[in-house]
Amino acid sequence: MSLAEVRRIDGPRALRSATDVEDFEQEIVDQYALAMAAAGLTDAHVSQSRATIIEFARSLTGPLWTASCDDADRFLVAQRRAGHAVSTRAGKAGVLALFFEFVISRYLGDIRALTGVIVEQPIDEFNRPSGASLGKVRVPPSDAEVDELFTHWRTSVTTARKYLPAARDYFAASLWRRLGLRITESVMLDIRDWRPDLGEFGKLHVRFGKGSRGRGPKGRLVPAINGADTLIDWWLAEVRHQFGDDWSDPDAPMLPSERHDRLLGRCARITANPLRQGLVVQTEQWLPSWSGRLTPHVLRHYCASSLYVAGMDLKALQELLGHSWLATTSAYIHVRNDHIEQAWLGANQRLEARFADTDKE
Repeated sequence: MSLAEVRRIDGPRALRSATDVEDFEQEIVDQYALAMAAAGLTDAHVSQSRATIIEFARSLTGPLWTASCDDADRFLVAQRRAGHAVSTRAGKAGVLALFFEFVISRYLGDIRALTGVIVEQPIDEFNRPSGASLGKVRVPPSDAEVDELFTHWRTSVTTARKYLPAARDYFAASLWRRLGLRITESVMLDIRDWRPDLGEFGKLHVRFGKGSRGRGPKGRLVPAINGADTLIDWWLAEVRHQFGDDWSDPDAPMLPSERHDRLLGRCARITANPLRQGLVVQTEQWLPSWSGRLTPHVLRHYCASSLYVAGMDLKALQELLGHSWLATTSAYIHVRNDHIEQAWLGANQRLEARFADTDKE
């Protein structure tokens, strides 16, 4: 029986062959995946990040630790030429930037001692795409347009061929309009998540909020402001029980499908696509100028903009929408910010006043 090679704890291993180099490179990638899992990132995020790192590694002529800014430039240009959206390219650049921070932090000494290479960060301020919002400014409809759409929509519910799905679609879209919920957050609501006993208006327990950087669901309590309390009361008191006997089951979905889940003995949960389609149909009928452009996320932007105009401050909006960063919230309401126009008017008024004083002289 042969003994395995023992690595000295006071020095790095030796890379004697191409296989050793490949194994060491694989170890670094695997250790980074382990670190992400330890930080609580979801399996899907870890897998996607690992795939991006391997994709970048295959574009190199040497090991990952030899990558330079030039290599990253070529990789990102290739991504652009392949037709990937700016959000996709920005996401991959962010993954690579974090990975190389990890390598520099944990393996810089070993790599230098083994290969003589000093690892550098290949993603910098010059080649990193500026973000997912580039070229995607979502300008929401005006208050008059949204009011027109929802007024006609509410009236049409009572005469719809299938009342229950029509009422459900209207209710879901109204949550996007009034509270800025994401469509996935709406779909995952259960009846127990409505807490009328909390706060002045009652609160929705959004248990499946979007987590930042792949950290899984991030819950929050959303106060039922902006008329949402009356809307929820209407839904639970007049409509929800018509879907089935599970209306009294706190674990039943707030937004049910017409189908019955035999395993759970209650209504199945509606998926996102029928809700999106419901918005598409109503927009084509009542607000045709926005056909193909009005989405659940645009209504989320509308909610933020309208509440900002009504006087809600950015910090409160950030908590309502479930954003991790205030800068993200700012991007939702910038179309309603008229500080440029006000500055221009002020400058013109000062100029007019200056000319008036000159004429008096």
